[in-house]
Amino acid sequence: MRVRTAAYVVKYENASMARDRRYYCVYIMGSLSGTLYIGFSGSLHKRVFQHKFHHCEGFTDKYDVTRLLYWESYDDVHRALARETQLKGWTRAKKIGLIVRRNPNWVDLAAEWYPWMREEGRDASTPLSMTTLRDRE
Repeated sequence: MRVRTAAYVVKYENASMARDRRYYCVYIMGSLSGTLYIGFSGSLHKRVFQHKFHHCEGFTDKYDVTRLLYWESYDDVHRALARETQLKGWTRAKKIGLIVRRNPNWVDLAAEWYPWMREEGRDASTPLSMTTLRDRE
């Protein structure tokens, strides 16, 4: 039988808690034409990828909303959902004010997140061709 010290138990519990900790993000994405989209995700990196590379049909695909302009993270899912609802209720001017305070030049905050998707003559809004996908395998 193995005897574990209190220090071992605390270290193990802290590591386990850190591994299990979840973060939820509320984000604003925009298109070059000025369309805004507010969303919520437990995996911002994955969700932005889906928007940028048109993996889901819907509003962001239809209006080419591919630029991450603003995001906030929360450790409580209910607070994040409440914040998403709050932002969706704001006027367009108030949403723009929020973006401008943190991102005055409207830079795509996720522009460098997917470097392997960049190629000569294409950007995040241009889908990969099947030939390109086969060449990567």
